[in-house]
Amino acid sequence: METVIVKNLKKTFHLSKKQMKIDQTKDPLKVAVNDLSFVTYAGEIFGLLGANGAGKTTALRCIATLIKQDEGEVYVLGIDNKNDLEVKKKICFLTNEIKLENQFTPNYMFRYFSRFHDIDEETIEKRRTDLFNKFDINSFAETKIGELSTGMRQKVSIAVSLVNDPEIIIFDEPTNGLDVVTAKVVTDYLREMRNKGKTVIISTHIMSIVEKLCDRVGIIIDGKIEICDTVKNVIANNPGNDLEEVFFNLYAKKVEG
Repeated sequence: METVIVKNLKKTFHLSKKQMKIDQTKDPLKVAVNDLSFVTYAGEIFGLLGANGAGKTTALRCIATLIKQDEGEVYVLGIDNKNDLEVKKKICFLTNEIKLENQFTPNYMFRYFSRFHDIDEETIEKRRTDLFNKFDINSFAETKIGELSTGMRQKVSIAVSLVNDPEIIIFDEPTNGLDVVTAKVVTDYLREMRNKGKTVIISTHIMSIVEKLCDRVGIIIDGKIEICDTVKNVIANNPGNDLEEVFFNLYAKKVEG
């Protein structure tokens, strides 16, 4: 079943003078994604693979209704992303930029966001128990978030983002900055969600994450999808190359062309 449909997505940003100087450009407009299209399905992990600045995060933010595309269409479980409130009920979106308030505890934040989604008390407690057990948060449930380690804060952020038991799980660079143990907990959980029939969409610049975790991949360069297929097919169609070599070959052709 198709879960997310992205058609001819385009998003342009206006650069500040400072950013133009950093980017060494005189053009005040930056096209972040350009004619981007892909489809995701239930029961899969789909990866957007690309270098920093390729447009991965912008595409995910458009899907999650955090920003509005200039052109194109996005449908989440058949819902137009212009209907942002209905889309938000069906998804979770996690990025390293999400910061929980340091003075509150994991228990407080979980209940706060659960009530924001109008979830009943019995369901809140069941989900809290399941997620806190899964991410080993119980021992720190009443510790202020500002006193937690980076890895534990990330696990709490993930648990809080999942309060609404979403059908679509969107993670921007899900293992970025995590230690190897915490990263494995996260990737194991994403596989578990995939196996339950949910759709998981991740962005990453790490080739090994895609090879180990993703069922399908969209390789994005300069805001455009260059290849979109199963990971196995991408490698099989480029004999003698691993995913890293496939990516850099595409990138070289793009630069030269």
